[in-house]
Amino acid sequence: MISRLSWNQGILMALLVTGIAVPLFIDPIPQNPHDHAFADTRTFLGIPNFFNVTSNLPFMIVGILGLFASRSQGFVLDSTDRRRAYYIFCIGVILVGVGSAYYHLNPTNATLVWDRLPMTVSFMALLAMIIADCVSQKLGKALLWPLIGIGVVSIGYWYGTELWELGDLRPYGVVQFLPMVLIPVMLSLFGPRSLRSLFLWATLGTYVLAKVVEFFDAELYANTGCLSGHSLKHIIAALATTWVILACQKSCLKFQAAT
Repeated sequence: MISRLSWNQGILMALLVTGIAVPLFIDPIPQNPHDHAFADTRTFLGIPNFFNVTSNLPFMIVGILGLFASRSQGFVLDSTDRRRAYYIFCIGVILVGVGSAYYHLNPTNATLVWDRLPMTVSFMALLAMIIADCVSQKLGKALLWPLIGIGVVSIGYWYGTELWELGDLRPYGVVQFLPMVLIPVMLSLFGPRSLRSLFLWATLGTYVLAKVVEFFDAELYANTGCLSGHSLKHIIAALATTWVILACQKSCLKFQAAT
């Protein structure tokens, strides 16, 4: 008789294969030049696109706090192997803030590389971390660097095809969105062993919210006159990374006074 675990593994593998295969039947997707045209282009203190640039600061703050949080007594990742993906995730989040701020100073395909590259590294590190906790620690450890490599290659492939005027975002799309399908499936079918599932679900929900407000960039700016959807997206996405850090704590961060 096929065990429930085998069924769950089969479902996960089927989703993985489908997610990789489906884009092969879709025409190449070039970067839309309009994607670089954001609603809020105001300049303050000599900084162009000021709010889109400075709204990346929360990423840097959250990433740094995440590194410090790994030293707390309630941190659940109790071995070097288990912590490696977490550290890469936090460093990636810090670099997302740097790279995205750099991109928004002068939005082009060339600068977008430095926005997407650390974002992809963080996505892949998070995926490896959840595989290790939900499915198999050995599998998560083994997949960490290959997943990061795949993410980096997807960025190089996209930018290379743009230079050849054959832009193709399909591999990057798989790297960005397939984890958002696989992670909730792993949480539902296997469940985390150490990580706190509530915060992982909050991560997913908050990330979806960030993508929604990003879609309404111009509408939000037109209606508020002060805050665009894209700037708000940065803040909400940084909140999503905060939930990942809290998911790695037994309880809310506690700093015990010395006795």
